Amino acid sequence: MRKKQEAKRRFAEELGLFVEKMGLPPMAGRIWGWLLVCDPPHQTAAELAEAVGASLGAISTMMRLLMQFGLVERIGLPEQRSRSYRLTSGGCTHLVKARIRQIAEFRAMAERGLELLKGEPAAVRRRLKEYRDFYAFFEKEFPALVTKWEKAGKGTMS
Repeated sequence: MRKKQEAKRRFAEELGLFVEKMGLPPMAGRIWGWLLVCDPPHQTAAELAEAVGASLGAISTMMRLLMQFGLVERIGLPEQRSRSYRLTSGGCTHLVKARIRQIAEFRAMAERGLELLKGEPAAVRRRLKEYRDFYAFFEKEFPALVTKWEKAGKGTMS
């Protein structure tokens, strides 16, 4: 049993390192990783702190961040005085929808840049046009994939 717990902690640590590459705090990834593999699936701040080796202050700060991303929710359980946290159902789609909004914003910025370069030679506009076209493509395609995922009933945890 101890080996299994250590393997889960290593997984949480690896996810922390992974999300750090994406520009997020590694502690957020460690907590997210732990919540993906822990049993029970809900944990108090104290349980999370012990599991990922963090202070209660760090847990509180990272939980606010994870809740902003729509990955985690705070819940009350009748048998506990303190609040617990768990992954939200559909958290993956929340992340992708947030990324779609970012893609749309970047595409719009690229269009403003192209407007700024109006009348410039095509060679000058080429880089920005490529970015605009790339982001426009994914802005169009990603929502359909999310919808397909949700219609398949994959957007909720069982």
